[in-house]
Amino acid sequence: MTFDGIFTHAMADELSTLLVGGRVNKITQPYPNEVILGIRAQRKNWPLLLSAHPQYARVQITQIPFENPAVPTNFTMSLRKYLAAASLQKLEQVDNDRVLHLDFATRDELGDDLSLRLVVELMGRHSNITLVNLNTGKILDLIRHVGADQNRYRLLMPGAQYVDPPKQDVVDPFKDDSRGYRQLMKTSDLSLEKLLQRHYQGLGRDSAQELATRLQNGDADAAWDGFFEALRQPAATIAAGKQLQFSAIPYETLPGAQTQYPTLSAMLDAFYAGKAEHDRVQTQGGNLIHVLKNLIDKDEKKQKKLAQTLKSTEKADDYRIRGEVLTTYLHQVQRGETAVTLPNFYDEEKPLTIALSNQLSPSQNAQKYFAKYQKLRNAVAFVHEQMAKNQEELDYLTGIMTEIELASPKNLADIKTELQQGGYLKVQKKGKKPEKRAKVSAPDEFYASDGTRIWVGKNNLQNDQLTLRKAQKTDIWLHAKDVPGSHVIIDSAKPSEKTLLEAATLAAYFSKNRAGSNVWVDWIEVKKIRKPNGAKPGFVVYEGQRTVAVTPEEKTVAKLRVKPTL
Repeated sequence: MTFDGIFTHAMADELSTLLVGGRVNKITQPYPNEVILGIRAQRKNWPLLLSAHPQYARVQITQIPFENPAVPTNFTMSLRKYLAAASLQKLEQVDNDRVLHLDFATRDELGDDLSLRLVVELMGRHSNITLVNLNTGKILDLIRHVGADQNRYRLLMPGAQYVDPPKQDVVDPFKDDSRGYRQLMKTSDLSLEKLLQRHYQGLGRDSAQELATRLQNGDADAAWDGFFEALRQPAATIAAGKQLQFSAIPYETLPGAQTQYPTLSAMLDAFYAGKAEHDRVQTQGGNLIHVLKNLIDKDEKKQKKLAQTLKSTEKADDYRIRGEVLTTYLHQVQRGETAVTLPNFYDEEKPLTIALSNQLSPSQNAQKYFAKYQKLRNAVAFVHEQMAKNQEELDYLTGIMTEIELASPKNLADIKTELQQGGYLKVQKKGKKPEKRAKVSAPDEFYASDGTRIWVGKNNLQNDQLTLRKAQKTDIWLHAKDVPGSHVIIDSAKPSEKTLLEAATLAAYFSKNRAGSNVWVDWIEVKKIRKPNGAKPGFVVYEGQRTVAVTPEEKTVAKLRVKPTL
């Protein structure tokens, strides 16, 4: 399901119940298109995520920890100026559109009452978050400024009069007393699904398909009423078909096994954890990715050059043979010749033509061939050594690139620190005082079906911290076999077979073989893991491991993020 008007309606009801009457106690903007309002309500702190992301626009309570930027944005400062300690008076959806109004009451600098509205428009690439002064109707600030050259219908800039998004000539399905769908069911020129989308406001494709199926499979009036009655008590669901899809209530038309969550917000945390995180990592980690790509490209070119050098050493024996044949038949070679043909006793006395320098004596020509032979022979050992070192570094850098692909934004600081410590990235000196060593971020926590905790390291520094310090010696350690990936720890000495397979699924999913269908994963007790002296971060060795094969599936990983209620 997309975040359509139907889902927005259900989310508005959930948030309104939890947040209305609360006060804003914290405002942060961890990412360019996303704001988090900390609201204190019902004796709890609720982190309310408002996202105007072009692909993942949404509003929800989130329990995912976010790293706040050192310097707040202008929009953050505007929100703090006006909304700090403001009271949330009302949270409602506009008709059945993908627009939410959050109305706040506060006081201005003179102590007078001030009514503010935060308008959240969840409209794909046109998504926006706008702070409006309800006393004047003017825009105070927006997360995305949109000039007249980009939008002719309305000007979305600070100081402009706020204008609602253009209205469509459609019916709010929650307020349709005319039972208009009955007439639509009699029309045959278009599918009922498309007719519903044209006639009713806020129906995404999947919602329209679900409604059409229910209307056609029984009593239409009962099906219609049942659908909207169910939305009063949502049962947040993720359906795992070819692609993960979510809905506010179980949809009969969504393929695959369905997993239910206690709240819509908890479900969205599970659904978007990977998708939105990957986008943020690509945005924030752009500089690291650029540096790594250059380093990997450099090492790959060096490896090819070394391979070519190694190939040229194959001529070493040819030089030796020519030198020995010349030495044997020196008496037949005249000074000043540029070539000579002699019998090759290494190849059944076949004639061998040997190039000569007319500036050298026959003996000196032979010594020249021996010198070439010795040089190439010495080069072989050196080239093999260089290739091994270069390949080791190439594997290491490729592994870090894999880490970035699997990372969440909070892990990027660890990866940056590791590259700086390894000399791959310059340390920016700030003043004369040395920078304090950054604390390694905590590993991600997952939960097996039986409630056993499973930790997943998301970068090399985190892997070292998890395996060598945090884990107990009796815990079980897992890692995808022979590929870069996360260290996974089961917080149990004797996990069940199901728990072991679930942990192995996590190890396979958070590895370079994520897309594989049959990924081998090693597992062993932590006490049998050791780190060689001088080894790079994240590198360990072990013996006596056992191996299982699993298929990493996103639906399984999403399920393991939520602690089961036992």
